[in-house]
Amino acid sequence: MAMTLTEGKIAGLRAVSNQRGVIAAAALDQRGVLKKMLAKEMNGEVPSDVMVMEFKQLVTASLTKHASSILLDVEYGLPAMKHANGKGIILAYEKAGYDATAPEFIPSVTEGWSVLRVKEAGATAVKVLIYYTPFEKPWVNQQKQAWVERVGAECRALDMPMFLECLGYPVHGEDPKGLDYAKRKPEIVIASMEEFSKDRYAADVLKVEIPVQMKFVPGTKAYCGKDAYSQSEARDYFCRAATVAIRPFVYLSAGVTNAEFVESLEYALASGVQFNGVLCGRAIWQDAVPVFVRQGAKACEDWLNTEGAENFQNVNRILEAANPWYEKTMSSPNICS
Repeated sequence: MAMTLTEGKIAGLRAVSNQRGVIAAAALDQRGVLKKMLAKEMNGEVPSDVMVMEFKQLVTASLTKHASSILLDVEYGLPAMKHANGKGIILAYEKAGYDATAPEFIPSVTEGWSVLRVKEAGATAVKVLIYYTPFEKPWVNQQKQAWVERVGAECRALDMPMFLECLGYPVHGEDPKGLDYAKRKPEIVIASMEEFSKDRYAADVLKVEIPVQMKFVPGTKAYCGKDAYSQSEARDYFCRAATVAIRPFVYLSAGVTNAEFVESLEYALASGVQFNGVLCGRAIWQDAVPVFVRQGAKACEDWLNTEGAENFQNVNRILEAANPWYEKTMSSPNICS
C-alpha cells in the first residue's frame, strides 16, 4: 500500500531532494563523534565549541554545492545554515552523547527544543536517531517505539517531514565490527525497517544502514578474508530489507571510507534495490579533519572543494540510478526483481 503525504511534507521533501526527487544529502550532525575526531588530531586536547562550529560551516559551504540538502544539528550546526547555498536543511532533534556503556541506548530530545522550534529555526525537515534491535528486551523497544510515536505526532501536527535514522547495536556481547555481529546485522536492519515503516510512527523517510558488512562479503573490494555471507546471501539481504520498507529510504555511510560506501551503493543497485538516496557524512568529509587541525581553515576549504567534492561526485554518479522518493507515494513498494 502506498504511503500518503500532506502538502507540507511533500514541500519539505522536495526541498531536500534534487530535481529528480532523489535525496543526495550531506550529513554533518555529528557532535560527540566529531569532537573525538578533532581531539585525536589535537593529541587529546578538547576542541572548543567555536572550533566545532567553524568546521561545520566550512563543510556546509563546500559540500552543499554538490548536495541536495544537508543534515545539521541544533547544538553546533545552526550558524552553518546560512552557508548552505540555498539547499534544504534537515535538523537533528535528538540529544547527542549516548553512553556506550549503557546497554539500552534510550533516546531523548535536545533540551529546550521542540519540532515547532526546529521549524522556526529554518529547517525544512526533522531527523531523529534511534538505536534499535529486535533482540533487545521488550520493555526497552516499547519505550523506544513510544518515543518515536511522540516525535512523529509532533511532525504530523506541524506538517514537517521526519527522517528516522535506525542504528543497530549488539546485545549478545559481540564486537560491533566483528564477524559474529556481521552475521546478525541483516536481521537487525530488516526488522528495524519493517517496524518503523508502520504508519503509527509517521516516519516519512528511513535513514538506514547497509544491511551487510561489506568487508565480510567475498569478492568485494572491502573483503577482509572472512565470510559472514555468500554473495548471493548478501544480495538477498539487500532485497529483503528493501522489500519490507514501504517508506522511502536512504542509506547512511556509517563512517566507512568513500570507496567502501560507493561499493555498497553499487552492490545495492546490482542487487535490484530501488533506494531513494543517501544521507552520507564521514565517507565524504572525514579526511578533512586532520587538514583542518594541522593546516587551518583555508587548507581545509581547499581540500573540501577538491577531494571532498570528488568524494561527493563519486556518490552522485551512483545516485543517477536511484529512484525518486515520490514513487513510494504513488505506487506499491518497489520489490527487487
